[in-house]
Amino acid sequence: MLRSWFLPLGLAVGLLASPVALPPEAIAQSSVNIDISIGTNLNRGRGISCNQGERLLRNRGFRDVRRVDCRGRFFVYRAWRGNTRFEIAIRQRDGRVVDVRRIGRR
Repeated sequence: MLRSWFLPLGLAVGLLASPVALPPEAIAQSSVNIDISIGTNLNRGRGISCNQGERLLRNRGFRDVRRVDCRGRFFVYRAWRGNTRFEIAIRQRDGRVVDVRRIGRR
């Protein structure tokens, strides 16, 4: 009967004597860069529709995206990002940004 107590007692002493490993403190990284510039490919080289271009710009951090011209080879949009308004031209054939202009501030 005495031997049956040695195993649980040994395990308890071993657990109490071992150091406890705590996970490292989590750090939130708030510097997310979702910048676009000329040459940025928004749709992995595939063609886009006017609606898709608008949605892709919203997904990249722009708001109040407005269509200016969707009739030719390039789709032109105006959108806000932060306190700045931009005009962005996207090539219809492959979804590549061909022009980005800052056109105003609030």
